[in-house]
Amino acid sequence: MTDLTVLKAAARKAGFAARKEAFAKGQGQAAEILADFLASHAGKPLAGYMAMRTEIDPLPAMAAHQGAVGVPVILGAGQPVKFREWSPGCAMVAGEFGAFIPAEGLWVEPEVVIVPMVAFDALGYRLGYGGGFYDRTLEGLRAKRPTLAVGFAFAAQEMDAVPIEATDQRLDAVVTEQGVRWFGE
Repeated sequence: MTDLTVLKAAARKAGFAARKEAFAKGQGQAAEILADFLASHAGKPLAGYMAMRTEIDPLPAMAAHQGAVGVPVILGAGQPVKFREWSPGCAMVAGEFGAFIPAEGLWVEPEVVIVPMVAFDALGYRLGYGGGFYDRTLEGLRAKRPTLAVGFAFAAQEMDAVPIEATDQRLDAVVTEQGVRWFGE
């Protein structure tokens, strides 16, 4: 294993522990803060996610969004995700890794992406699950047009520095139960 692999594994372990502890305390006003943040992006296609285990839940904000909303569908290892149109009450089936996805629907190409994570830092870098799906996806979307990447996490998931590599895509902002943080250039 490389040093970076070891660093990321240790950071993930710490991030998962912090997230689990924060999850047990409740989400607070996080969903409302996210919905308020997204209101200024009404009409733009949005990508969210279906929360799993101890992830913070963006569903109320996704349901309130005025515009198309998609959720990630993993097509295969080493590929970017695509986003299938979602609406409250639509038929869902289990997808890869147990995440629920719409049983059918159109593909959505988002301009705003709510990004799940294990941890983040003050520079706007995030630590995901290690598959690189969101990094590849954001890179592809940003190559076509400006795409806003909004991390959604508990404030306790912030760490001093996320171990990064050249392919890691930076977040534009992160929304937590404590508010919105923007990351500058």
